[in-house]
Amino acid sequence: MTLQQLKYIVAIDRYRSFAKAADALGISQPTLSAMLVKLEDELDVRIFERSNKSVTPTIAGGKIIRQAERAIAEAERINELVSEDRSDVTGELRLSVGPTISPYILPKFIRYYTEDYPQVRLTINELKGDAMLAELQLGHIDAAIAISGQARQGILEIPLYTEKFMVYLAADCWRKLPVFHPENLEHEKMWIMRDAQCLRESAFSFCKARTKGRRVYEAGSIDTLIRIVDENGGFTIIPEMHLPFLSDEQRENVRRIEGDYLSQRRVSLYIREDYIRQAMLNTITKTLLRFMPAGMMEDRIAKYGVKLG
Repeated sequence: MTLQQLKYIVAIDRYRSFAKAADALGISQPTLSAMLVKLEDELDVRIFERSNKSVTPTIAGGKIIRQAERAIAEAERINELVSEDRSDVTGELRLSVGPTISPYILPKFIRYYTEDYPQVRLTINELKGDAMLAELQLGHIDAAIAISGQARQGILEIPLYTEKFMVYLAADCWRKLPVFHPENLEHEKMWIMRDAQCLRESAFSFCKARTKGRRVYEAGSIDTLIRIVDENGGFTIIPEMHLPFLSDEQRENVRRIEGDYLSQRRVSLYIREDYIRQAMLNTITKTLLRFMPAGMMEDRIAKYGVKLG
């Protein structure tokens, strides 16, 4: 049994296709099949049930695959230990970013990161919270950036930044007022996107206020909501980092939220508790600091970076 064979069965399980797994591994499909058969013969157990339409692990195979994932992760930690001891920032960084965050940070993040760390093989995918943390737990990604408050067993959460929400008003909707007071909800239409705007830790929740407004609509993106408000009147809320996406005319429709309300979202960096590459994590925070609005990043991160252990 070799580490290479273990990587092969993990890839087969991930893609549930010999062709896709072989392509991802950079080997031929016959080679992959032969290596699997060799491992099954050695262990005297069938790891996968194969048919023309599907590849699925057997009960024993599922247990073997989980153990293979742990073995691979531990083996990779040897290289990580060496790199960290040398303070090298090389190798691969597999990052995931939540879909309600990615439009605001990824364009500049990719640009600056690839400029500053050309020796790092950066790969980024966009996943929602549960799927992202599952991939993190399995070791398929190294780090994730998502809304705070989603930590689970085996996952470490590191607060990154706090972003305020603003109100975007139609031209005929309190535009003469310099600030927005939530008690005005009674008489206006409210347009909302559930995933991005319903915040568990927000005392001023547009979700809780649904019964106050005449109508509540749910849309799929902040841009869509803004266009709906422009066309139909009413208001929505937008994250602070959406402001650069607005035209000069649209920025006239933005107001602060006043009163004793917490109207913001916190964003965190998530890693496995056994992740040790502190220097690699700080490539993420240093890159964010290059373009994030002043004062938005957590003070501790801005001053000292990420400290593990």
